[in-house]
Amino acid sequence: MTQTELNPGICSVTLRALGIDEVVRTAAAAGLAGIEWGSDVHVHDAASAERARTSTEAAGLTVLSLGSYYRAGSFGNFDGVLALAAKLGAPRIRMWAGDVGSAEAKEAEWDAVVEDTQRTSGLAAARGMEVAFEYHGGTLTDSPETTLELLRRVDRPNVGTYWQPAVGLSDQQAIESLRQVIEHVVGVHCFSWWPAQERLPLEDRGELWRAVADVVRGHGRDMDMMLEFVEGDLPSNVLRDAGVLRRITAEATNF
Repeated sequence: MTQTELNPGICSVTLRALGIDEVVRTAAAAGLAGIEWGSDVHVHDAASAERARTSTEAAGLTVLSLGSYYRAGSFGNFDGVLALAAKLGAPRIRMWAGDVGSAEAKEAEWDAVVEDTQRTSGLAAARGMEVAFEYHGGTLTDSPETTLELLRRVDRPNVGTYWQPAVGLSDQQAIESLRQVIEHVVGVHCFSWWPAQERLPLEDRGELWRAVADVVRGHGRDMDMMLEFVEGDLPSNVLRDAGVLRRITAEATNF
């Protein structure tokens, strides 16, 4: 039986203040396997996408995905997003499930997000790419239940979701939310915030992240687990937290 592989990586937004080559050097020094490149700062045109791809590959790392800020339901220029992802060599595009939380969203807003996701995922599929929703407050993927409902309505094989612990959830609550959506999870964003958005070392919620790794590995699919946010946005804290993440992904055991 093939062992599930958990790939420790990083989101480039973790180091927004650094240039592309510095992000790559930091990730390589931290012993990470790959990078999700954000389109807000680092990858914003063809030249920066090409630079990120070549720099990542030269360091022996993998481009994990394009972290776009495309809002499903906007019916915007997704061709531009696809072009960036193709130039970057990204197999997956992250996008956002609208710009309204599920409690406030009207049926027309749900319909728009569904229709636009079906459109954009079709365009992505034609290029052999996946799309995945950011799992985040203020969008339709702000709870396990609404995430599952959105994915049910979209009903496309190349559409999944990322997962991260919602702000303020206990370890037990966070793990339960992961269990509910794990069948559709294609990547995990890793950070330790507590009790709200206060940034802590990853090890300060180490029990949570070890449990997350066990749930993911127990589901039996390879998964990217990517650092996102560290104390003070400091490269030294990336090195510290990456060491924790590498141990967790290596030590996770099947249920």
